[in-house]
Amino acid sequence: MYRALSNRPIAQDTYEMILTGDMSFAERPGQFVNVKLDGLYLRRPISICDWDEQTMTLVYKVVGRGTRQMAAMRPGQELDLLCGLGNGFDGNAAGAHSLLVGGGVGAPPLYGLAKRLAAQGKKITVVLGFGRAEQAFYQKEFEALGCPVLFATEDGSLGEKGFVTQPMSRVDYDYYFACGPMPMLRAVYAAGKAKNAQGQLSFEERMGCGFGACMGCSCETIAGPKRICVDGPVMKSGEVIL
Repeated sequence: MYRALSNRPIAQDTYEMILTGDMSFAERPGQFVNVKLDGLYLRRPISICDWDEQTMTLVYKVVGRGTRQMAAMRPGQELDLLCGLGNGFDGNAAGAHSLLVGGGVGAPPLYGLAKRLAAQGKKITVVLGFGRAEQAFYQKEFEALGCPVLFATEDGSLGEKGFVTQPMSRVDYDYYFACGPMPMLRAVYAAGKAKNAQGQLSFEERMGCGFGACMGCSCETIAGPKRICVDGPVMKSGEVIL
């Protein structure tokens, strides 16, 4: 069990929850936890935004009964989590200049990655995409790590009007990390391929179990079907079929 230390709104329908408990499971940014919630049969997968020896940060968007229940939690309440799930980002593959691309709540796991790449002295640029300005978050947190942050919004209320591929086109990167909805990942993949840049993609997917038993979150790769919850959610650009 993990105990909530704080739970606060950070953008429209988006919350940041900090929990305390056993963090020995954490190995790589990009892993996720599966959250058990009262009255709901399936656990909810939430990417880990960041962690240290005593705390873990989750950033989530309120989209249904489960996340509404999480948003109502107060400090001191406990959550039942399955932890250490998934295959995270391999920061050792980062190039001389890495581009981190996040769409909506695909941005949080990239913060934990940026924090660790920055600690290694890596050059990083961050591109974030949202529907509109009031949905945006973590600009100051990324900038505090020394990362320039570029925005794209669908309505043009923050950064460029359009999609993440537009600010991407102006960045001279040689490797990328991306997390977000499938249309965004396809566009980032295509842009990276045109630039002859390799990368890693973290897939968002509904999951039945979260540890590979149900086969409900499979995707196609050049080596055949793989399970996003176990073989992913992070996969290399060279192995996926998009």
